[in-house]
Order: sequence, then structure tokens, then C-alpha cells
Amino acid sequence: MNDASLWESMGPQLWPAFWVTIQLTFYSAIGSLVWGTTLAAMRVSPVPVMRGFAGVYVNVVRNTPLTLVVLFCAIGLYQNLGLTFAPTIKSNNFWLAVLAFVLYTSTFVCETLRSGFNTVPLGQAEAARSLGLSFTQVFGVIVLPQAIRSVIGPLGSVLIALTKNTTVASVIGVAEAAALMKTEIETFSDQLFVIFGVIAVGFMIITLTEGAVFGYLAKRLAVKR
Repeated sequence: MNDASLWESMGPQLWPAFWVTIQLTFYSAIGSLVWGTTLAAMRVSPVPVMRGFAGVYVNVVRNTPLTLVVLFCAIGLYQNLGLTFAPTIKSNNFWLAVLAFVLYTSTFVCETLRSGFNTVPLGQAEAARSLGLSFTQVFGVIVLPQAIRSVIGPLGSVLIALTKNTTVASVIGVAEAAALMKTEIETFSDQLFVIFGVIAVGFMIITLTEGAVFGYLAKRLAVKR
């Protein structure tokens, strides 16, 4: 088969496939930031039960292969427990993949934020507590804003890793970029390197853009000591 046949088949599907990848990244990033921040707060909480739960969760999920987390959501939660987010299988698998990415990526967000907590001078938290502020107020007003600003760069690296991890969603039938690559390779096996190169360039455009944005934000919002 020639190059013209490949582009006639692959060309119209490129943007839809990468748009699914971008959507997976966006929704998973939002959910991971929320759940990861919650886990980080629990890990530094004065309540032992909360610290214990967050510690076990982070260590177990972070060291579990992402493919198993995705399959757990698809097979365990959906097929066995009947958990559904959307009326069609196609859209439901999309949200199951998002859930899996949130459960997994939030552990890295949590640990990144925890490293940021160490950059906040201890005296600031002690001064806030001496003024009568609760743990929630100290965490939300004093510690968290400074911690986020100090780890914007590392959070960008987590987001880039998340973008690349979205390729795992193809194992449950989500039609993102990696699924398109697999389909095209099966059809145009003699064009393997061309197909791989096109998909790789697409991911490079997305991840380099993310890196540039987070690099700018890290410099722009850096905490001045």
C-alpha cells in the first residue's frame, strides 16, 4: 500500500484521536489535582486515621501498574459492580479511563505537593496557629498557596507523564491516539515507522507545549524568599 492510501485512512482520524487524548489529559488533570491536594492535606493532617489512610493509599496505588488500575475500573467497577458514568459503552469507557488516571496520577500530585510543603517556613504555620487559625485555615491560606507555587515545574512533569499515560486507555477501547496508531499499523504494516513518527510528533507537540507553559508559570509565579 502506498503513502496516499495511508494518509487517506489516517489523516481524517488524527485530530479526533488527539482531541480524545487532550480531553483525557484535561479531565484527569483536574481530578488529579483535586484528589491529590486532598490526599496531601490528609498526609499532613493531625488526625492519625487520615494520615494512615492517605499513606497506605499513596504507597499502594503509586506502586501498582497503571494498566491494572485501568482494568480494575473497567472490569471491577463497571462489569462487576455496575458503575456507570454515561449511557453508551464508548463514552462510559472514556470516563472510566479518566477515573483510573485520577486515582493513579493523584498519588504523584500528592507527593509533589508534600515536597512543596517543606519549602514553606515552619515559622509561618506556627505564627498562624498562634493567632488562632485552625489546621484547615493554616493549610488552605498559608501553606498550600506557597507550596503550589514552589512546585509548578514538577507538577508540569506530572502532567506530561499523564499525557503519555493516556495511551493506556486504549486497552479498554478508548479511541485516543495510541489506539489509532495500533489500528493503522494493523492495516498498513509496511508503513510502521511513518505511522509511529506521526503519532510521536503529535505527542511531542502536546507535551512540549505543556512544558513551555509550566516553565513560564514556574518562573512567573515563583515564591520570592
